[in-house]
Amino acid sequence: MARWPGWQDHTGVEPYWELTFDADGDVDTAQRERLLSGTERESVTDLLVFAHGWNNDKKDARKLYRRFFAPCPRLAAAEVRLGYVGVLWPAIRFPDEPIPDFDPSAATAAAPGPPGAPVLDAATRQALDRAFPGHGPTIDRIAELLEERSDVPSRVYEFGRLVRELVSLRETSPARNLGEDTGAGEPAMLTDDAVQVCEVLAAARADTGQPELLGDLRKRVWNGAHELLRQGTYFAMKRRAGAVGQLGLGPAIGLLSADVPNVRVHLIGHSFGGRLVSYALRGMPADVRAVKSVTLLQGAFSHYAFADRLPHDRSRGGALHGVQRRIDGPLVSCYSRHDDALGRLYPLASKLTGDSTSFLNLWERWGAVGYDGIRAVDGTKRIRLGEAIPAKGCVSVDVASVVRRGGPPAGAHSDVCHEELARAVFAAGRIATA
Repeated sequence: MARWPGWQDHTGVEPYWELTFDADGDVDTAQRERLLSGTERESVTDLLVFAHGWNNDKKDARKLYRRFFAPCPRLAAAEVRLGYVGVLWPAIRFPDEPIPDFDPSAATAAAPGPPGAPVLDAATRQALDRAFPGHGPTIDRIAELLEERSDVPSRVYEFGRLVRELVSLRETSPARNLGEDTGAGEPAMLTDDAVQVCEVLAAARADTGQPELLGDLRKRVWNGAHELLRQGTYFAMKRRAGAVGQLGLGPAIGLLSADVPNVRVHLIGHSFGGRLVSYALRGMPADVRAVKSVTLLQGAFSHYAFADRLPHDRSRGGALHGVQRRIDGPLVSCYSRHDDALGRLYPLASKLTGDSTSFLNLWERWGAVGYDGIRAVDGTKRIRLGEAIPAKGCVSVDVASVVRRGGPPAGAHSDVCHEELARAVFAAGRIATA
């Protein structure tokens, strides 16, 4: 097969292109032009576009794409000409989160401090530096406080303030208004009493199987503080994913549709990548009909994001209400009850407050689409993996039969590289199979 300048082979499938975006959604224009010209040159009929979630570098993202795309060439019928796109955007994954079938990080093995002590290992600090450039002094102080584990409450309040500073955005950032899926405002974990927030997060960590030193209040609070840092940075990534999708990927799909009008686009997103590809629908020109399917793998955003009316506030809808009508095919949300990141920690991070009464119906109101599927959208179908996927509308697919492996605190959140899920993408997009 002939190669052209800039062709890249990072996944073992071909033709493969990458689209790299910065935190504001600005795309590498040279990569975009290679995608546009290459899609036409290679006579691609169906383009699989995958956006990663909690990966902190290109290496991890490419591993994900390589594993997920691996069965696709042999699944496709002879008349199908597949093309593959890996979306790269500046996200972060804490190295202590295991990913099934991926090499574990060795960074935490050498972490200082006594067993169970929350500290920032070298790999996590590097990941934070990459994700939040220019915040070195803030990260240094966060690390000092975690290692110190002071029993003085003012140190915990200082820690909470530093986390807010780390994830804050400049006034002119286009991502400022792209962090909400239900109009609920900033998560209370970033504004409420820091000590109480940390205690609740510590209990949530213990509930996912994370080792906690529950007999020592001071250690419990600082374990919760480490989780506050994790969840605070994930809120920043959630907001960033919306910007990359709406301001970057959506317009790129519009250009692709204009240049190669017959190509059929299938969007796939894992975790916050699911939010990214969903917001890309909102960022596409209104007349674009190139997207034939969207498949969300353990999507890390509200299960009410697509609702025309919120059950708890009938005056408002979700931020993405109606965008499924921009798909010339179905919007498929794959969900699993084994996903502890979305089933336990995500709702707390979405609305966490020291007032215990606020936890009534917490999981119902603040649940994630990757844990229990799409909610409050009329006509949504709920099926099991392997059952026929409808040709239109919203579909929630229970994939717990395969998405079930993974250790604490995330559970099976990243257990998405399965041929059964690749087959679901084919079924959703009506891609002919061999």
